[in-house]
Amino acid sequence: MAVPGSVRRQPANRGLVSHCTHHHIVVFLLTFFSYSLLHASRKTFSNVKVSISSQWTPSCRNSTAPELQPYELWNSSHLFPNAEEATLFLGTLDTIFLFSYAVGLFVSGIVGDRLNLRWVLSFGMCSSALVVFSFGTLTEWLHFYNKWFYCCLWVVNGLLQSTGWPCVVAVMGNWFGKAGRGFVFGLWSACASVGNILGAFLASCVLKYGYEYAFLVTASVQFAGGVIVFFGLLTSPKEVGLPELGADEDEVSVEEDANRPLMGDDDVDDDDRNYSIQATDNDSQPKAIGFFQACCLPGVVLYSLAYACLKLVNYSFFFWLPFYLSDNFGWKEAEADQLSIWYDVGGIIGGTIQGLISDVLQKRAPVLAVSLLFAVGSLFGYSRSPNSKPINAVIMTITGFFIGGPSNMISSAISADLGRQDLVKGSSEALATVTGIVDGTGSIGAAMGQYLVSLIQENLKWMWVFYFFILMVRNQLFKKFFVKAQFAIGCFCGNLRIVTS
Repeated sequence: MAVPGSVRRQPANRGLVSHCTHHHIVVFLLTFFSYSLLHASRKTFSNVKVSISSQWTPSCRNSTAPELQPYELWNSSHLFPNAEEATLFLGTLDTIFLFSYAVGLFVSGIVGDRLNLRWVLSFGMCSSALVVFSFGTLTEWLHFYNKWFYCCLWVVNGLLQSTGWPCVVAVMGNWFGKAGRGFVFGLWSACASVGNILGAFLASCVLKYGYEYAFLVTASVQFAGGVIVFFGLLTSPKEVGLPELGADEDEVSVEEDANRPLMGDDDVDDDDRNYSIQATDNDSQPKAIGFFQACCLPGVVLYSLAYACLKLVNYSFFFWLPFYLSDNFGWKEAEADQLSIWYDVGGIIGGTIQGLISDVLQKRAPVLAVSLLFAVGSLFGYSRSPNSKPINAVIMTITGFFIGGPSNMISSAISADLGRQDLVKGSSEALATVTGIVDGTGSIGAAMGQYLVSLIQENLKWMWVFYFFILMVRNQLFKKFFVKAQFAIGCFCGNLRIVTS
């Protein structure tokens, strides 16, 4: 039975403070920095693209020092005849990574709901660190350059890194309830942006010694973080004798109706939500729901499709912003790396403030719509930014606020809302699966986008890349079109019974 609206609208902040312990703080910090380190290793690749492109097309350097190395050894890294083809291959690597990352997310979400989240996360971090070291450092030290080898390593890296996000969101969802979730997850979702900043900082510090040392440093730090996570992370309150969120939220259900995950559409009647996922056995251990059943949960398909377009734009900035600054304005690579940090600063501020506003309004969709409306204007303004670093940084921060903020909200707070709604009665084991579906669909969109960005840039130049971004963001403003389709799927699955406990 739905809780009456007058009761449902009680303040949501009260439970947040009263139930916070030092264990919550430790979990917050460990999950935050574990995913930050994963993102730092990804950011390293985007920050050293200019150096890698130069290394793979060394013919322009031959005239400067022909006597230093034999011609054969000098040209052993000559993978491409010009920088344009090298840039296109770098875009292909981004696409390969994101496609494998997307496939891995669908699998990792299911695995995370069935195995120990701490083991899965630690394995992914340590193994990915070894792959990153092999890709950027070992191949350079051994002077081994091969396009197929690079592609294979980046496929494996995408699969391994996909273990990160579903696991950390599931752990956070186990520890933090819906009281103030928008603010807590908005602040916590800054982990990706902090990782970008950390990766850019580490890369810029050691880039003068060679791009291989940027990979070495970030891979080493990530491996150490994986070891710390293995020995220090608590995946749920029951590991230390604290009550689980399910029981706790039942006692304080007067604060919020968990059937409405703060992102429902007002045009949809409550009757469309009456189908439920029933518990049919008495085992104490909850069972994970299946992939198809998770897709049938209200809002999952809707926000997955929306996130596909939004992550395309967000990750295009992530992968290509330093390269764009160097290529379009002629700024030094290290300076471009440091300047690109301001986009992530905007994303951190945007995710936190917009999450807090969504908590106050008890609605997430209106906050997303308004932010994306302003994102169109900020993208148009940034595409015409003058050759001035201070002005570029200001507009970049504003753009990050209105694009990174909604992206963080969908991938964290909204994913947790979807995975812990009351339709999954008695089961907390939908969190990683739902998060994997949302982020996996987003990564598919991002993967297709990265190759398109390189093609558009090569044939139509950077201005048309920004027009492409504006088109993708505008698609989010028509999300009501998908609402009816999503709930039609829900009605179709209305008689489905998912056995949980």
